[in-house]
Formats: sequence, C-alpha cells, structure tokens
Amino acid sequence: MDTFLRGCSAALKRSEEDGSAVHVVLGNEACDLDSMVSAITFAYFLFKTSAKTPVTLIPVLNIPRSELPLRTEGTFFLRENSIAEESLVLRDEVDLHALHRAGQLLLTLVDHNVLPGADSVLEGAVVEVIDHRPVERAPSAGCVVTSEPVGSCATLIAERIVRSAPQVLDKQVATLLYGTIVLDCVNMAPEAGKVTPKDRELVALLESRFPNLPRRATLFESLQGAKFNVAGLSTEQVLQKDMKAVGGDDVTVAISGVYMRLEVFFQRPGLQQELCEFCHKHRHAALVAMAISFRDGNEPYRQIAVYSYSTRLREQLCQALENAQNPQLNLSPIASPYPHIKAYHQGNTQASRKKVLPVVKEFLRERERAVPAGTGWEEPEDQFGSSRRTPPLEEEARHHGYSASRRRRQAAEDSGTEEDCQLPPTPMNSLVEGCPLDSGLPRLTADAVLEKFSRMAKEENWEERDMPGGQ
Repeated sequence: MDTFLRGCSAALKRSEEDGSAVHVVLGNEACDLDSMVSAITFAYFLFKTSAKTPVTLIPVLNIPRSELPLRTEGTFFLRENSIAEESLVLRDEVDLHALHRAGQLLLTLVDHNVLPGADSVLEGAVVEVIDHRPVERAPSAGCVVTSEPVGSCATLIAERIVRSAPQVLDKQVATLLYGTIVLDCVNMAPEAGKVTPKDRELVALLESRFPNLPRRATLFESLQGAKFNVAGLSTEQVLQKDMKAVGGDDVTVAISGVYMRLEVFFQRPGLQQELCEFCHKHRHAALVAMAISFRDGNEPYRQIAVYSYSTRLREQLCQALENAQNPQLNLSPIASPYPHIKAYHQGNTQASRKKVLPVVKEFLRERERAVPAGTGWEEPEDQFGSSRRTPPLEEEARHHGYSASRRRRQAAEDSGTEEDCQLPPTPMNSLVEGCPLDSGLPRLTADAVLEKFSRMAKEENWEERDMPGGQ
C-alpha cells in the first residue's frame, strides 16, 4: 500500500498531462476515520484488482490539507500504520471539476451517497457508491450502489475485499479496517446502539485471520483518546473537526460533533460570538452541536445545542428536533447561558449524527416548500401592538451577509428579541464585484483642495479674484 499511496500524486499529474482517465475514490466532507480508511483501502483494492488499463486510481480525502491536523484520530491511526501524511491526496490538491469537464473523471463515493450541492455537477461521473446511510440518490443504470445500515462503512469495504480478493487483505489493510470498525461501533458495545451482526462478523473474521492484531480494548481506547483530544483547538477548529453541512440554495445548517459536555463547551470565553463568527465565515444559517462524551463502560452521553442568529430559524429547527419521530431524540431542555443558543439533554443516546442528519434535511425541505426562496413575511404584532418587518430568512441564512449599518438597523428594529451579533465587517467583494474604495481613500492634499475650489469657481462663473487663495 505504501508504494501505491506514494505514487498517487505523480500518477495524477501524468494523467492530467496525457488526458487519461482518473478514477477517484472520494470520502465524505466530514473526513472522519471511517471516511479516510474507506477511501484509502477501497482505492488500494481497486488498484490491486483492476485490469491493466490506463486508468489512474486515487483515494482523495475530502477536506483541504489545512484541515487535516484537526482529524486527530485519523492522523494518529494512519501514522501508527506507517502511512505518511505527505503521501495522501487532499481535496484542494486535485481539481475534480476540471477532470470532469475534460471527460477524464470516474468517481466512487464511499461513506456517503449524495454529492453536496457544490459538487452536484460531478454526478455524471459517479460509477459506484458504498455507504451505510439511507440511500438518497436516484437510481442510475451507470452506478452500482452498495448500501447497508451497518455501524461502519469500513465493514462493507472489508466484506467486499474478503469476498472478492482476500489476497489484498494484508496486516496493514486489516489493521486499518479493524480499528475503524472498532471505533465506529464503540468497541462493539451493544449499549451504544451502533454495532450490527455484520460488524461483529467482519471483526471476528479479521481477528481470526490476523491473531496478532492489537487488542480490541487497547485499540479502542487509543483511538477514542485521539478523537476526543481537543486540547489547544479553537472553537472554530472544534466545530470543523467533525462537521457536516446540509441544506439547499438559501439555507445551510452545520451539524458538528463536539467531543466534550456542553457544560464544558459553554465555558469557552465569548462562545456565542464565536459561533456567530463561525456561521458568518462559513455561510451557515444555523449550527447544531451534537456533544458526546462517555460514562463508565463506554455508555454514551449525548447533548444537543442549537445556535442561530435568527430567532425564527432557531425556534423552528428546535421544534423539528423536539418533534422528530424517526428517530425520536427524547430531548429535554437544559440551561443555556446564551440567548441565541438552546440546549438539550438527548435521551436517545443511540441517535448519532448519522440519524439526526435526515431530520434536519427534512426540516429544510419542508421549510423550502413553505417559504419560497426570495420572499419575506410580516411578523405578527408584538405585545405593544407594533408590527415589525423581518428580513427574509433567506437573507439571514446567507450567513448574515448584511452591511454593518444594516445589522445595526435590524438590531434596533428587533430590540428585545435579537441581540446584535457584532459580526466582523463583511468584505466588500462578497457583496459587489468592485468598490470605488477598493484601493483606499483618495489622497487629500492642499493642492488638490485648491484645484477643486478652482473648478467650482469656474463652473459657477465666479470671478477668480473672489476665490479664497486664488492665484
């Protein structure tokens, strides 16, 4: 595998130059350990089993390289298994859109089955999908889909290798798959609600074929420790560490796994301001933070926090989570020190982010059907009998892209319900293509002032001698 991975970048460059086909195995945007290992091992499997054709096979981790250090359990485990970071190909190091336009791209999706909106134009290049989530993509004759609700996508990858080409399963590949399944299935603990019979079957098979694999409990503890290690990370990094974004053209909601209790998370100085700036920077209308920690015996403890600058969106999203039936989250409110953050204890500890994502997606679909894009509404009269016009939610959902003056006006209009978020100034080039002040203020000199007054005097047909300072 080492030789294969180290040759990927050079092979990609050759394909870009000679126009040959490139088959990319792409993990999801969260790029957790399951996504990383599934992409790497499945690409290696295809490389070892494909016929001798001029197709370049490359696993791509679906994040920019700058975010790789935030995937602490992934970088730790790859390093432990002698995979160097410099041998990996990250999303910002390959132009999938250019390859697709050139007719060179073949795409296999692992650990997700639907491309995000920004990549939807690549749909025609997708030839295979392997995922453990509910299938959301439309059937296509040109795309083979493997989907099963197991605890880890790595389970499906391991099954495919064992059944199709067991010779590919060496100690390194087996360890990568084994550790990923053990972590995803919470050390195979039934009370966590993640493990399925197939996960158990593949773990047992790997253990039988490679009896010198690391002890399951030891491996889980080391990976869990690396995953929950957020020491030194900023709030933005904590949220980006394990984040998925869902939504349509107007409203995007971020769902982040937060590896600490909300009581600890809420102690971060200026947290609400940081959440506001995070949403503004990444153009999210709302954020759902799914906090997870573990009690003794690997029993999960889950909490949810919902942030949005828009009171209306925050309340609607919270109501959707509270009323969710598939699955029921069994939410009970807990105290939040911030007015724009609602917090809950999640009684259903088996409802992971994978199961909450469809709830948020359905909420956004219902909302889009109820509120056509680009329209606003009149809020009902408040308790004092005055009616206030609320800006369209789509405007707010475009990441509060207001000018500073508009935000102040809106805060004044919404006094008593919304606090000014004190967003950083929106860069002018995000609002218009150009600005007269892009190059800074014009220089103001004495000569320039005199020249201006001279022109004014001539235009008004004043006598030059009446002009102060005229020569």
